[in-house]
Amino acid sequence: MNHLYFGDNLHVLRKSIKDESVDLIYLDPPFNSKRDYNLLFKTPKGHQSEAQIEAFKDSWHWGEQAAQEFEELKHTTNTDVAEIMLALRRFLGENDMMAYLTMMANRLLELHRVLKPTGSLYLHCDPVASHYLKIVLDGVFGKISFKNEIIWKRRYGSFSTVHESTKFGNCVDSILFYTKTDLAVFHPQYSFGDETYRDYVAKTFRHVDEKGRTFRIADLANPAPRPNLMYEYKGYKPPKNGWAISREKMKLWDQEGRLWFPKDPNGRIQRKRFLDELKGKPVQCLWDDIDMISSQSAERMGYPTQKPLALLERIISASTTDGDTNAVVLDPFCGCGTAVHAAQKLNRKWIGIDITHLAISLIEKRLNDAFYDKTKSAAEQPCQFEVHGTPKDYDSARNLAERDKYQFQWWAVSLVVAQPYQGKKKGADGGIDGLKYFDDYGANGETKKIVISVKGGNLKADDIRALNHVREREKAEIGLLITLNPPTDKMIADATTAGYYESETIKKKYPRLQILTIDGLLTGKERAEHPDAAPDVNFKKAKREKDRTKQAKLFE
Repeated sequence: MNHLYFGDNLHVLRKSIKDESVDLIYLDPPFNSKRDYNLLFKTPKGHQSEAQIEAFKDSWHWGEQAAQEFEELKHTTNTDVAEIMLALRRFLGENDMMAYLTMMANRLLELHRVLKPTGSLYLHCDPVASHYLKIVLDGVFGKISFKNEIIWKRRYGSFSTVHESTKFGNCVDSILFYTKTDLAVFHPQYSFGDETYRDYVAKTFRHVDEKGRTFRIADLANPAPRPNLMYEYKGYKPPKNGWAISREKMKLWDQEGRLWFPKDPNGRIQRKRFLDELKGKPVQCLWDDIDMISSQSAERMGYPTQKPLALLERIISASTTDGDTNAVVLDPFCGCGTAVHAAQKLNRKWIGIDITHLAISLIEKRLNDAFYDKTKSAAEQPCQFEVHGTPKDYDSARNLAERDKYQFQWWAVSLVVAQPYQGKKKGADGGIDGLKYFDDYGANGETKKIVISVKGGNLKADDIRALNHVREREKAEIGLLITLNPPTDKMIADATTAGYYESETIKKKYPRLQILTIDGLLTGKERAEHPDAAPDVNFKKAKREKDRTKQAKLFE
């Protein structure tokens, strides 16, 4: 079973992930860029782009939690890390960068613990903190465990800001590659994406044999004198220094159709190198053949800092073995789930961790869109995973509401497959916690809106009237009130006075105001009522995956 965890990855790692149980770790943590990143949702034509919500703040500050985590580092059994962090604190002081590095050091120690001796770690970062992170990683993994600093060229072209800058434009990220021991799994990777390489292939592979296989011819002469390889073969004399292969191998290649014989009897036998056997250009530490995800990319899920699937497929293919279905890939900052998507596609097991319900619900939808097979039962689905940390019953839902009302709201909105609305600023939501759209083609082919309000505490007598006011103000056809506590009979009666929305497409009426309880949604006894036969207009849909065992070729 694969596992998706909601929670602080430090706590999840310590509580739920066993020692030496993971084959590969990829982490794309916040970069300490001092920016706020918004999740952009799909907006149907004719509606404003209202549904933007803060996915995470990439800002760190020295405070009580940072000081507490630093105290843990001072007493860690890894004395190298303790010394490094003390030295960094003396150099940097108690500031935002030190808070960020403290957060990372504690988690890297746990990640080292859960990694198998044959395992590898890839840490994705940018130049803001990469030099500090490398020092911390040297302390965690040891001075000789560093393998590569992979440079990913993530951006092409130029931007107007570059012309006004006082420095060169930044178009690359770093991926720091470490292994736990010298026993780590590694498979060289190859690419067909380089333009120079593609030109070489086009110019040199110009022949086609009787079976339709494209090939080029290559010399079979030995570069140095080899008296023992001076033999004639089928009347063709050997080169000056002899052949490069033995007579036995010459016969074998002849039987396999790997030899090219010239029409001139005085010519020289050549070797056929077939294009379909070409692995490609060996991948080095500069990766400039994988494009970043553009605003128009079919992969784009709307999540900030989303990385391309091909990038993760390459990393997983390099440091786990094809066919090893027990290999486990871990992403402790899984965001929109690209690493777990790639692991599932390549038939590896996976563990994903994220600290927001926003990410967890997005990953669940992404995996179901990409891998759900309508022809199979639930038990036979190719993508089986268990979600931990999200409420499963009333008590756990109430606990979440008491601890963090925004996480509760985002989770509750996900129960009706809707978009969370706006951010955490007081009064910014205008009485709206979520938005959902549906198509009703009979109603002039327009996309209709549903507004959602979430209540995690006590209900007020005028909550229904307030929701109806918001519905009318927003020109929404339906309003949903999702509540932790059961509504009163008076509230249910008030909801019926709003009337019904009548679908012209399927000739059915739907209450304009609907009250849904958390318990009813969790047990499946209640659901939002609206036309839903049309294609999903609320979220970007992940491409359906067909072949889940092979890495996609780049630039096919």
